[in-house]
Amino acid sequence: MEQLTSYIKPELMIVTVILYFIGVWLKQIQTLKDKYIPFILGAIGIVLCAVWVLATSPLRTGQEVAMAVFTALVQGILVAGLSTYVNQIVKQIGKTE
Repeated sequence: MEQLTSYIKPELMIVTVILYFIGVWLKQIQTLKDKYIPFILGAIGIVLCAVWVLATSPLRTGQEVAMAVFTALVQGILVAGLSTYVNQIVKQIGKTE
């Protein structure tokens, strides 16, 4: 897990927590199939990271815009993956075998 978190910007670690709780909330919705939750969390993660990137990056050149898009996508996917990973750890710890 430490290797994964080393790729996530420290400012965006809070998005992992937010996505975890959104995932728990989505799990409680009976009409939503569980298989769609990771995709929804990924999309939300990308949007939240894009907001952060747009708020903190200068976007004067095409290269800066491309880098902002790339950063938002990668960070969004990473935080969504980490929130799903944390969810699975919590589930596995709670299991009794």
